[in-house]
Amino acid sequence: MASRLEINFVRLLSRCESIASEKRVETEWRLEKYVGALEEMLVALRKSPSKPTPEVLTEYTRKVDFLKGLLEAEKLSSATEKALANQFLAPGRTPTIANERMPATKTVHMQTKARCTGEMRDELLGTGSSDKGTSDLRNRRCVPLDERQSAAELDAVLQHHHNLQEKLAEDMLNLARNLKSNSLAAQNIIKQDNQTLSQSMRQADMNFEKLKTESERLEQHTKKSVNWLLWLMLILVSFTFISMILFIRIFPRLR
Repeated sequence: MASRLEINFVRLLSRCESIASEKRVETEWRLEKYVGALEEMLVALRKSPSKPTPEVLTEYTRKVDFLKGLLEAEKLSSATEKALANQFLAPGRTPTIANERMPATKTVHMQTKARCTGEMRDELLGTGSSDKGTSDLRNRRCVPLDERQSAAELDAVLQHHHNLQEKLAEDMLNLARNLKSNSLAAQNIIKQDNQTLSQSMRQADMNFEKLKTESERLEQHTKKSVNWLLWLMLILVSFTFISMILFIRIFPRLR
């Protein structure tokens, strides 16, 4: 069951999405204040003992970041910068309240993208909304053919740039996936190498112990062999000495 803090957070988030979907004037201050309050409530929600699941928290964070990015994009001076900033905004993936068919942030994103595209078109054609007299005069008469052609060409250019941006985003996503797969493969290889190195070190330790044991046995065997050889030489020298004495006794020196 959702806590009281989460219920208030969802209500304020739904209110912020509703305000963002409306056409606002530059002096509108409520949305910025509400988003600041949402950030504070989100921090408190993360620390709450009855906090929602990590997936829900991630979705809440995604929507709050979208609203923050939307406010920051609206503060940009150029329509081109606004359109480019809106391209990188990531709306929520799930509805905030139950009666929403589509996530409100996704609807706001599409509306903002269309509005920025129109402003950028007007900016490129030199038909700013500030020039109301010229705009009213143009609305009262038919649009010239060359201007319609220019607008069509501009739409084609904008669509081309939009396609390029989507392709660039897709390429970046594929690159990130490739980097992730390569890093995982390198991690597996390093892990296997570490296991092989560990086995080699264990085998080297076992071989060292065996070599030490054999060296001790060889040293003992060598000591035994030296002892037998020494006794044999002593016996041989003694036998030779005794033989010489007997030979001298048996065969005295000739006079």
